[in-house]
Amino acid sequence: MKKIFGAFAAVTLALFVSAALVVAQGKPKAIPRTSDGRPDMQGYWTNQMFTPLERPAELKGKEFFTTEEAEAWAKRGLDRLANQDDTVPHYDDVIWMLEGYKKGAMLRTSIIVDPPDGRIPAMNAEGQKRVQQRAAARKQQGGAFDSAQNRGISERCIYWGHQGPPLLPTGYNSNLQIWQEPGHVVVIPEMMPMARVIPVDGRPHLGAAIRPLQGDSRGKWEGDTFVVEMTNVQDRSAFRGASENLKVVERFTLADPDTIRYQFTVEDRTTWDRPWSGEYQMQRIEGPLYEYACHEGNYGIVNILNGARREEAAAAGSTR
Repeated sequence: MKKIFGAFAAVTLALFVSAALVVAQGKPKAIPRTSDGRPDMQGYWTNQMFTPLERPAELKGKEFFTTEEAEAWAKRGLDRLANQDDTVPHYDDVIWMLEGYKKGAMLRTSIIVDPPDGRIPAMNAEGQKRVQQRAAARKQQGGAFDSAQNRGISERCIYWGHQGPPLLPTGYNSNLQIWQEPGHVVVIPEMMPMARVIPVDGRPHLGAAIRPLQGDSRGKWEGDTFVVEMTNVQDRSAFRGASENLKVVERFTLADPDTIRYQFTVEDRTTWDRPWSGEYQMQRIEGPLYEYACHEGNYGIVNILNGARREEAAAAGSTR
């Protein structure tokens, strides 16, 4: 069954990559616009892809794939999932990952475009010290398995880093919805659907004491590009080890009716000595998106903590 499904996936991928290239070479279509003349990005989008955030070591010095290489890279990823170990209980990932290739494979070898090596810059001394302090604080609180509150906020279904900013692929359910009105733009990811409401009326950022988990986003239009600046994050959000000084600038450009060019720049001088940037294309999909219920039937944390208590009891018994 896996071989049949894997062959189907490979053929499907090849057909969609070819179709995407034909569309890309055709005459550009006029982009839709809202009643106030802005590019109309409303609808459902996917950023699902096998392209990694950082360029793999095996692709060092290679910024772009050829079409054939991109297809082979994606097929390798699909094959890996199609042949995953059946003894390990998990989702059948290959089914979930097929959707991301209905519009073609991404030719970049990494989402990060700057630095040119496609890698996140090394963390500076201040950032490394903060990581050590966070680890020490968790240990002082009783360790990672002492209580649910000591587990990560993503594991507790409170906030996942892919929600952004910046918006990043999640592996599966990598879809989102965009809704617009003259004074606001709303971005709603499918995975952990916490709506990000972005004012577009020129209001200033919130005061420094007010720090939502997703930070404070403010948008503006620069021609046909929607630009968003995010500040005021919480320290516990810790995106890629960043601090509460994190700032992210996003750019949404509707390249054609079915494609958004998404670009972002991450800056935090207390974590990295230089900013870093990335980009990819979102492709339009049919809706609707279904509610992602992270904790529905989820006994993971209960079982993790029960396991820790059993280990503690066993260790206590062995010392008597």
